[in-house]
Order: sequence, then C-alpha cells, then structure tokens
Amino acid sequence: MDDLLERLRAGLPVEALITDPDVTASYAHDMASFCDAGVPAVVVLPRTVEQVQHVMRTATALRVPVVPQGARTGLSGAANASDGCIVLSLVKMDRILEISPVDRIAVVEPGVINAVLSRAVNEHGLYYPPDPSSWEMCTIGGNIGTASGGLCCVKYGVTAEYVLGLEVVLADGRLLTTGRRTAKGVAGYDLTRLFVGSEGSLGIVVGAVLALKPQPPQQLVLAAEFPSAAAACDAVCRIMERGHTPSLLELMDRTTVRAVNAMGHMGLPESTEALLLAAFDTPDPTADLDAVAGLCTAAGATEVVPAADAAESELLLQARRMSLTALEAVKSATMIDDVCVPRSRLGAMIEGTAAIAEKYGLTIGVCAHAGDGNTHPVVCFDHTDADESRRARESFDEIMALGLELGGTITGEHGVGILKKDWLARELGEVGVEMHRGIKAAFDPLGLLNPGKVF
Repeated sequence: MDDLLERLRAGLPVEALITDPDVTASYAHDMASFCDAGVPAVVVLPRTVEQVQHVMRTATALRVPVVPQGARTGLSGAANASDGCIVLSLVKMDRILEISPVDRIAVVEPGVINAVLSRAVNEHGLYYPPDPSSWEMCTIGGNIGTASGGLCCVKYGVTAEYVLGLEVVLADGRLLTTGRRTAKGVAGYDLTRLFVGSEGSLGIVVGAVLALKPQPPQQLVLAAEFPSAAAACDAVCRIMERGHTPSLLELMDRTTVRAVNAMGHMGLPESTEALLLAAFDTPDPTADLDAVAGLCTAAGATEVVPAADAAESELLLQARRMSLTALEAVKSATMIDDVCVPRSRLGAMIEGTAAIAEKYGLTIGVCAHAGDGNTHPVVCFDHTDADESRRARESFDEIMALGLELGGTITGEHGVGILKKDWLARELGEVGVEMHRGIKAAFDPLGLLNPGKVF
C-alpha cells in the first residue's frame, strides 16, 4: 500500500489522490442492487491523459487492479470496486475540446456530462441524440463504456452510432488512437466499436470524437391509453409496420403510471393499463401524429390525446423520465432489468413479466423503449425482508430467461457488469465466451482492468 501511494504521488498532484476510507467508500459502487463491492486502496481523479497513463503504468508495475468510473449512475455493478484496487474516476476530465458545425463532430473528454454536451452543441444548431434517463448526471465516458441508449433510440440509435473515434489508455499505459474524424472510413478493424460497451475491461477511454446531427424541429408528443399492454404493443407493431419513424415511442404500464402520479402529481390516467407515448420531430409532426392516432385507435386505444404544444409535450416526457425514480419510491429497493426483445415479441415480454410478478407476489413495473423492444421491468422489494429479497432476485432471473426465450438479449443499454455476467455466458455460448476471453487477453494480459466484470 505504501509503495503504491508513493509511486502514484510521483506523477500526480496531491488533490488527485483520495485515501480517506470514509471518502473512498463512497466510490465503491454504482446504483445496482445485489452486486458486491470491495474496498478500494485509493481513489484517483486525474485531469490529464498523462496522469491516466501514469496510473496504468504504476498499476501494471505493481499488479494492482484498476476500476474505471464515471458518474456511477450505472445499473449493473460495472463500476463497483474490488478489494485493494485503484478506483480511477474520470469525472474531472470534463472538457469539451471542440465542436465543429462543418464536420458535425464534437471532441470531448470522458467526464463531460451528457446534458452539458447536448446543450453546448444545441448552441451551434447541432444535436447529440443519445439521451439516457440519467442524462443530467451521467458522463459521456460512462455512456461509451456501457453503450447507453435512451428515449430517442427508435429513430436515432444508441451511443455506438455516434462514436467515430477514441483515445484509449491501455493497461500498460500506452495511448491508442482508434477511428477517425471523417464522415466515413473503413481502415483496419473497427477497434472503436470494440471499446464501446466494453465497460472499462479493455482500456481507459480518455477522449472521444462524437458524430452530431443537425438539430431537428421541436417534437410533438401524443399519449394513447390502452385497456391492456397487449393492445398497446399491437399499436407499436402497427406503427412500425406502416413505416413511421417516430422520434420517441415509449410505454408505461399501469404500475408505472400510478407510481409517477404518486411522486410527481402528473395527472396521468390511472384507469389505463398501458400508456403509449409517441413523438415526431418532422417538419409536420401533426400529420404524423394524426396517422399514429388512427393506428392506436385501430389497435384498441380508449383515448388518444395529442399534446397541444411543445410545453405539453415536455410534461409528458418528464413523466416518462420520472418512471424509474418513481418506481424506486414504491419499496425500499429495486432491481432494474434491461431486456430487449424483437418488437414483434414485445407484448409477450410484458405479459410474461406480469405473470412473473404474480408468481412471486411482487410489484414489478414496466417502462419500455417500445419502439426498439427494450423493456425495463423494475422489481420493487423490501431489502430488509430476506424472503422478499430472494423472490426479487429469482424474479429478475426469470425475466432475463424470458427475454432470451423470446429471441432477445439480456441487456439493451445498461451493460453486463457483475449483475448479468452469468447470463452473458448463456447468451454468448461457449465459442462466444472463448472469443471474448481471447480479446480480453490481447488488450489486458494481466487482467488488471475491471476484473470480475462482464464475464
């Protein structure tokens, strides 16, 4: 321990090192439940690439594990500390280095907050689409590490679609540059995509070139009430089958709607079994919403209400963004699942989740990025009740099994971390796991980067 601190101090300013155990404990874990966390030896908050390189050279020399972190808003335990590790928090590397309206790119450090970047590029008439629900807190580096999504994915895609190039400090301290600044380029293997979603297990992202889009018109939102989740999912299928491209297509089940009303007094219709929100940011969103309204009515919607203006639209979006926080208030703890299925199986996924909730006697609310089949079943439970905690964990696993049975994946945007690494092996299969381990060994032969995560 003394040798580690002495070597770190040789290349870092005093304020970059935290050793007080009361403070380092606060860096031990992210926001996931049922994920063990160890006790870090030290927390390092670098401000430069050179400082990150020094940390990795020191870690390699002493064979000390390193756990990279952003804002710790993750939901899979990917940022949890291991005993005796260096926690490498990148939140101080928070500069937007460049915004180019001509090239439509932004060059940023990993600690930049998603919402800060979004507002900065808006000032140039540009748009950075990925918008996780935690966008006011989460960092771009964390978004890259877990390949985050958000409400806009149905039209604009996830973080991976916007990462053109990266600067990555490797396990031994070398600096690797991947990708490009150009609009297109196919030179060599796509190492950039390899790092996106790798959860800090292959290298430390210290810079990113991000693609931007022209800022679209203000979107308008429509809310449709349904007598069942199956009817709402039928509407989703009709909307997508007819070739519509909504900027947002979100679903909230009855449990979620009631939780949001209880927390935010939003006035959402508690009589509904499922509430579908659709939005368009086209030049004529009213025409698009009219067409979708007809499809919702044909699918059995009991009421369809378009927002009158941008202000009403924003209120509906606030209600959706509040969903996870509202469900967290239902009980003392939650497990937030993240299962993505083909759109055509979305109804079966939601109905199956309801059956699992009944089987285990638990409250499980579901909000979903319905347009891309990404469901977020939220298991609410009392963490002081051992039996209820056991049932919560078992129900969580059954939900993941259901997703795989329906041709889906165990995570659409939250990542694997500790929480789902056993399930990742089931999804990948024996050969897939072998290939993953080979890639890990090539980039991190000593196994120092975020050990115990992903697989």
